[in-house]
Amino acid sequence: MKATLTLLLTLMTMTLQSQEKASLHYMVREPKIKTAHPPAIILMHGVGSNEHDLFSLADQFPDNFLVISARGPLTLSTGRYAWFHVDFATGKPVINFEEQEKSRQLIAKFVGEMKAKYSFDEKNIFLGGFSQGGIMSYSVALSNPGLVKGIAVMSGRLLQEIRPMVQPSKELKKLKVFISHGIEDELLTIDYARDAQQWLENKGITPEYHEYYAAHQLLPQMTTDMLKWLRKTSI
Repeated sequence: MKATLTLLLTLMTMTLQSQEKASLHYMVREPKIKTAHPPAIILMHGVGSNEHDLFSLADQFPDNFLVISARGPLTLSTGRYAWFHVDFATGKPVINFEEQEKSRQLIAKFVGEMKAKYSFDEKNIFLGGFSQGGIMSYSVALSNPGLVKGIAVMSGRLLQEIRPMVQPSKELKKLKVFISHGIEDELLTIDYARDAQQWLENKGITPEYHEYYAAHQLLPQMTTDMLKWLRKTSI
């Protein structure tokens, strides 16, 4: 019993130490089906949430996937985090672009750290996020062509500030994109999703696009559709 307790404490310490060395705090679900280089997805929460939010979906992902859920670097209050501050006082979201830039670079670095730590398949890496997490998925993937295979954006938007940073390339056109958004979303309206779809198509990227009769929320059907897309895209 004492030996078992010692082993558990050692493993807990190793986990804490490994996370302290990473650029972002995170939770991980190891693949249920072990392979030498598993596919992986890094999930990012919305503003005011935390890494536990999307990690609650971890067991719904394919058994061969490594699932990582990251925490935003900015603390809003106890248990509430963000990737950048945003102000809706004008009726439209106004972001702190400097904070967004720091998070964008931090996430790109984090992807590299996770590659080194978990040895996942470099050709099968995905980013996924809800709301602000979806925004960061766009920002990171479009400004770093080839870093990930695809992104799943749920109720997010493509920042105007990022667009000038996106340069046409073969790697960019290979990017796989899933977009889901609620038609009744009053926080980030459906126009943001439709605009992103059109902009991506003009860049040679054809996203899988879904609209739902929903507000600013993650519906079970959104998750189901995203997982279907992930399974066929990761093959």
